[in-house]
Amino acid sequence: MALPEDLQALAQRVSNWGRFGAADQRGTLNFITDESVQRGVASVRRGAAFSLAIPMNTDGPQTGGIPGRINPQHRMIAVNSNFTGDPNDFTTNDDAVDLGVQAATHWDALAHVGYGERLYNDTPASDVSEAGTARLGIENFGPVVSRGVLLDVARLHGVDHFETNHAIGADDLDRAAASAGVAVEPGDIVMVRTGQMHWLREGDRDRFSHPSPGLGIESIEWFHDHEVAAVATDNLTFEVFPGERRKVMLPVHMINLRDQGLVQGQLWYLDELAADCAADGRHTCLLVATPLPITGAVGGVVAPTAVK
Repeated sequence: MALPEDLQALAQRVSNWGRFGAADQRGTLNFITDESVQRGVASVRRGAAFSLAIPMNTDGPQTGGIPGRINPQHRMIAVNSNFTGDPNDFTTNDDAVDLGVQAATHWDALAHVGYGERLYNDTPASDVSEAGTARLGIENFGPVVSRGVLLDVARLHGVDHFETNHAIGADDLDRAAASAGVAVEPGDIVMVRTGQMHWLREGDRDRFSHPSPGLGIESIEWFHDHEVAAVATDNLTFEVFPGERRKVMLPVHMINLRDQGLVQGQLWYLDELAADCAADGRHTCLLVATPLPITGAVGGVVAPTAVK
């Protein structure tokens, strides 16, 4: 089904096709400048560092709903192996991991979602094949370093986590920014906390995905107007699910990635950072979040680090 007329109009309003050149493959990451990085550096007051990645193991959030998107499967490929036959000589241990690149903490590449046989910047959908994507792959992202801004929407609503599929809109984002005393500026990377990591902490993977609070349609224009470089959430689906338009499949993904070229991340662990922000009243940080540059990949595993 094509986008309804009102969403088509929204897609046109926020479109960044051609804004950064006909050959652009980085989308809103182009908003990151020396100045936005320096804002991030200036946010560091104590040197406290927070990992924003969830553990990479078989107890991850994937439940089989998306075929092939498996939790990380770790295996050893060499155990105390030696090459001379003498166990007192050089020995080595090696291992490998099999996983879906969107299975753990990750960024979506701009080639991840399209519609109308087009991807971001008028790229033909046919550029993606069984071999990967010829354009808009995750290898074009790095480095990703800028000021990070935490918007703790769950805490704003007085809850540790949402029990419902709350759709986060412009009002939520404005109020969270005001509560944090932060003005979101061009080039910032915004992290939106829903508290959904509660289910992963509790080991209840089935409830982790149903329902999923997340970004709603109203958020699309908000991020466009603020010229954010990227937005990451701590939930499974990024956007609210089940969605606001039951007959439109993941419209926030469609417009963000295909039209706006907005870089979006999922399954970020924000609870410890949020607790620290609530304690010291500072909701900005230096954020380093460069994904693994897998050539031709439509997603990228990342271990983001926030420094305050």
